[in-house]
Order: sequence, then C-alpha cells, then structure tokens
Amino acid sequence: MFIRACKIIFLLAVLVPILGLADDTAALPENYCSWEVVDYAIEKPLCGLGGDAQRGKKIVSDGHLGNCLACPQLPIDGIEAYGTIGPSLDGIASRFTEPQIRVRIVDTRNINPMSIMPGFYRDPRLINRPGKPYRGKTFLTAQQVEDVIAYLVTLK
Repeated sequence: MFIRACKIIFLLAVLVPILGLADDTAALPENYCSWEVVDYAIEKPLCGLGGDAQRGKKIVSDGHLGNCLACPQLPIDGIEAYGTIGPSLDGIASRFTEPQIRVRIVDTRNINPMSIMPGFYRDPRLINRPGKPYRGKTFLTAQQVEDVIAYLVTLK
C-alpha cells in the first residue's frame, strides 16, 4: 500500500508540471485581459488596444522580446539569419484574418495543442516551468501582442 501511494505521488509530481496544471489556482496578474477563442480566432483586440505596426516590427526583430526570428522567416530587410522551424510569414495577412493571426500569437495551442510555439499571451498559470522572469506573467504584454499583430497584418 505504501509503495502504491508513493508511485501515485511520484506520478502526480511528474505529470502535473508537464501538463501545465501546477499553478492553475493562482490568481491571474492584475493587468491580464481575458480573451475568447471562437472558430479558431480571437475577434477582439486584447484589452481593447490598438496596435502599431512599426513597434510590432521592432518586437519581432528583437531577440530579447518575442525572439520571432528564431523560428519563422520574416520579410525584414537586413536580417540574414532566420529560423527554419516555423513557416514563412511573408503573405500571412493574405492567408489569415486579423482574428486568426491573433489566436496564433496569443496561444497557438488553441489550434494545435502539440505546437512548440510559445503562447505569447497565454494564461500564465498554464505555462509549464517558466523561467523566473516570466513566473506569473505573459511572455509579451497585451500591447506588444497587438503591435505584433498590427505588423503581421501588413504582410500581404
């Protein structure tokens, strides 16, 4: 009986963090804006914010923010090294609507649960083992996400 109980405790200790449920009872950050996915899209801008395409371009180009250059190719002059994990984002706005782009940036796991792309505005309680600077936070702010979206919708 004792060994069975130890196995159950061990499995819980291992599986709970893997499933991202370790801190699902914690409070959301005060400035976190709720969002809703309907038909694989998030219709409303986060927190009702408007984005700025120039700021968005700077965010996707910055390896210390979204680090977007690590995975997809982006049509940005002067950038020579791109990742090869994600698809090219050139022409993304001709393939997806703004709300469809938003869900991919906010938390693409709503479309593909096996995606390795981070949810840049994912519920922080669901982030599995975040680094210390990101505990209880989103990877990007709502404004930064909307700025990135504003930039991506220019890529037709």
